Amino acid sequence: MRVISADGAQLGIMSSRDAQLMARDAGLDLVEISPNANPPVVKIIDWGKYQYQKMKEQSRAKKNAKSSELKQIRLGLKIGENDLNIKCRKIIELLDDGDRVKVMIIFRGREMAHKEIGTELMNRILEKLGDQVVVDGKAQMSGRNLTFMVRHK
Repeated sequence: MRVISADGAQLGIMSSRDAQLMARDAGLDLVEISPNANPPVVKIIDWGKYQYQKMKEQSRAKKNAKSSELKQIRLGLKIGENDLNIKCRKIIELLDDGDRVKVMIIFRGREMAHKEIGTELMNRILEKLGDQVVVDGKAQMSGRNLTFMVRHK
């Protein structure tokens, strides 16, 4: 088997018995790194320290990985222009954080008779968001809500 020392230097090819004796003399463990290689590769390392480093690395990778969440913005048909601008800025903030956003336009009372106003509002929102967003799927009416999903390009 090919033996590598704790500092990364190649010690050459030797029998498993000799490798185990070298590891025992150094007060370290003999760990098989690549069993499928010809000859198999082993390394003389401190197993506890190796496991600790590996665990820390996984923890760091998990912390840095951002999971995309689904955020929701709700607004009514009678929303004012400034309020609409604020909602659009909030949508852009959420998209910049890496989230997908579900926009829900709520119809109240007799507003259900004027669904075209809801689609006009949806088009105004998409126009304000510009070309930096993509609509996932098509807009759906579910009950008294018109919903559509947006994500970053």
